[in-house]
Amino acid sequence: MQELVRLSKLMAERGLCSRREADSYIERGWVLVDGAVVDTLGTKVLPGVSIELKNSAQSAQAKRVTILLHKPVGYVSGQPEPGCTPAVQLIGGASRWVEDPTIRQQPFAHGMLRNLAPAGRLDVDSTGLLVMTQDGRIARQLIGDDSDVDKEYLVRVTGQLSADGLKLLNHGLSLDGKKLRPAKVNWQNEDQLRFVLREGRKRQIRRMCELVGLRVVGLKRIRIGKIKLGNLPVGQWRLLGADERF
Repeated sequence: MQELVRLSKLMAERGLCSRREADSYIERGWVLVDGAVVDTLGTKVLPGVSIELKNSAQSAQAKRVTILLHKPVGYVSGQPEPGCTPAVQLIGGASRWVEDPTIRQQPFAHGMLRNLAPAGRLDVDSTGLLVMTQDGRIARQLIGDDSDVDKEYLVRVTGQLSADGLKLLNHGLSLDGKKLRPAKVNWQNEDQLRFVLREGRKRQIRRMCELVGLRVVGLKRIRIGKIKLGNLPVGQWRLLGADERF
């Protein structure tokens, strides 16, 4: 006999929304299970049920924005830290990239900042592409435990790489007692490495480099999935277009 699962959990697993959003939609009566409205929080269902969102939920999702920011060094991606400013404070009308293709259709509004959260970390000493979103589906896609979206970094280093260092950076290192997923790491020039990762543990690249005799002196994220940093200036942002996908 199949075990019942919480409806909000199943909705998140299917990529319909985040669990928090699922609870909100259920409360509003916006969720159909096998064609019938479910509006009771905590409802459990069989894993194979059909789940649909009413038009009201789909409209709410369509209004949610995802922002692409070129984070400067000195800003934290998430919760404030002593002496550091959260990157969300960079989002405003004056800092929007003038070449943002959506700038006319979607002018800046303060509602864009409501429930805006980083989908992945980029530490205070690093720069580059930071995704901030109101959409739980995108957050799950980028930082969920089963995420397979890769992230690309350019990393300037000093020090002497150990004999088998490059091989270990690609696969073979562990952090905090847990093996890292395979990565793609290669030299771009004499002092710069290119990393492509499918996970994002705290200060992962810096710690990986330390394990093979290198010290990171500059780190820039230039791509997340299919979305590139491109010509977006430091400290400026643009919206993810309706036709763009990670």
